[in-house]
Amino acid sequence: MKRKYVKALSVLAALSLTISLTACGGNKSDNSASSANSGGASDGTKKIQIKIYAQHFDEDTAKPFDYAVEELKKEMPNVEIVLDEAVQDGYQKLKTYAATGNMPDIYETDWITLQTFAKSKNVELLDSYPETADFKSKLNTGLESRLTASDGHVYAFPYTGIEFQLLYYNKEIFQKVGIQTPIKTVDQLADAAKKLSAAGYTPMAIFAKEKWITTAFYAGLATREDANGFGDLEAGKPAALPPAFVTAAEQMKKLQEAGLFDANATNTNYDQASSQFFSGKAAMFVNGQWEIYSSTEKLGDKVDWMYWPAKDEATYDSSKGFINGAGSPGGFSVSPSSKNKETAVKVASFLAQKYSEYKYTVLGSPIVSVKVDKPMTGEVPPMMKRIADEVLPNVKSYATAVNNVQIRNVIDDNTQNMLVSGFTVKQFTDNVNRILAKENK
Repeated sequence: MKRKYVKALSVLAALSLTISLTACGGNKSDNSASSANSGGASDGTKKIQIKIYAQHFDEDTAKPFDYAVEELKKEMPNVEIVLDEAVQDGYQKLKTYAATGNMPDIYETDWITLQTFAKSKNVELLDSYPETADFKSKLNTGLESRLTASDGHVYAFPYTGIEFQLLYYNKEIFQKVGIQTPIKTVDQLADAAKKLSAAGYTPMAIFAKEKWITTAFYAGLATREDANGFGDLEAGKPAALPPAFVTAAEQMKKLQEAGLFDANATNTNYDQASSQFFSGKAAMFVNGQWEIYSSTEKLGDKVDWMYWPAKDEATYDSSKGFINGAGSPGGFSVSPSSKNKETAVKVASFLAQKYSEYKYTVLGSPIVSVKVDKPMTGEVPPMMKRIADEVLPNVKSYATAVNNVQIRNVIDDNTQNMLVSGFTVKQFTDNVNRILAKENK
């Protein structure tokens, strides 16, 4: 799941999400938020309004979206896009839309949410649409898992490739405090945390109010030990956490006890965490490679990223090509309740492709879903250039995703708890093992 988090509407936080999504499925004929014909084009034909719930708040989200919409005006002048800006709340607002039968025509979401929506019939199966066959023909090599789910269905048109998590650091602070780079081991990272704390810095800013980022941090440690990542918790059907994942839990707790994370981390949102890093109060920050643009804008050549540390330097060197990122479906999906469903499918596919085009040509991101036949025209940030030149050619494997929602949820809950003083590794393993034993029996 992507990505930076802005403030959720407080009213939504108060809404109970125990409302049955199934009972309020997406096929209501009187869906008031669905599209409608309105207004008129210059040639006198009626315009079709397509409402879309999408991220639109920074250079990495607003500009690609705006570009795609401008391109859509040329391709489909009879369509008018109505943007509903997504709230970075773990898709709670979107789930509320689903629960109340108020789904937009197109929405942006992740695989975990899509699985829930598939059960409640709030996502259109795209398998047989000609736009899906066309999208498949343009998909970049190795990204099949981004388009086709493990159950064989297509639920969304992705605009990115397999994205992954990075550890960002402020080179100037590291130099001032006397921390040697690269940090290769967990012990070295723990020592760095202690030095930074002693010097008055928050060692690492993390927006752990959102559980996915603590899961991503844990995954970064786990992939040093198990290149397949969380997928092995499902595919192998273990009744208890394999040793690699126990080791990662022990490492995460060691780092927490070394003071790597702020004591208030689990109440910190993206705005607060990124502000700590951008203002120089925090020396490190964890987020996806999409953070490169904002970090470069705020910190210039002071910022760089590092590989995930391992238990020892030999493991670090041998596992640098194990990427902390898994390919799973996500992107622009279509609501079955859309009054203009056929048009919405065409628009969703088109927007995803043009979104990719902008990210590649202007933002210089090589991590996009479809082939782009236009050259890069924008200035590529040095950190992104490192990824293109140093990482991608040397990838040994990408982690695999866990599709079981219950397993994913217990990991989310308990990795967040790992940042809380007093929460033990045993509590972590006991809680996760209880779900593994139930789900993998």
